[in-house]
Amino acid sequence: MIGEGDKAGEVDINNLDFNEKGLIPAVVQDEDTGEVLMLGYMNKEALRRTMDGPDVWFYSRSRQELWHKGETSGNYLKVKSVWKNCEDNSILIKAHPTGPACHTGNKTCFFRQLTR
Repeated sequence: MIGEGDKAGEVDINNLDFNEKGLIPAVVQDEDTGEVLMLGYMNKEALRRTMDGPDVWFYSRSRQELWHKGETSGNYLKVKSVWKNCEDNSILIKAHPTGPACHTGNKTCFFRQLTR
């Protein structure tokens, strides 16, 4: 489950640019609408589990443990494809949400516009 332009055997997650804490930012986008649902962080294990599917996994920085998105709420993110950016330092996951992505009950975590 990787993006266009790479073949499964050619992507080595060990070559991604994880930060000093072993994390990489991961943006989740609704595959059908293109709407950005949330931003989380992944360690190598969360990324491996996400790429294996069927659900998205993150690393919780506050709890310092793997986090299976939807395990508590039932609002899973079903992985459709995983992409890396051109600098190998962030991930984009295209997914199908089974409910609201945000813990507030909103469809997306990006529901509050900043004003000047």
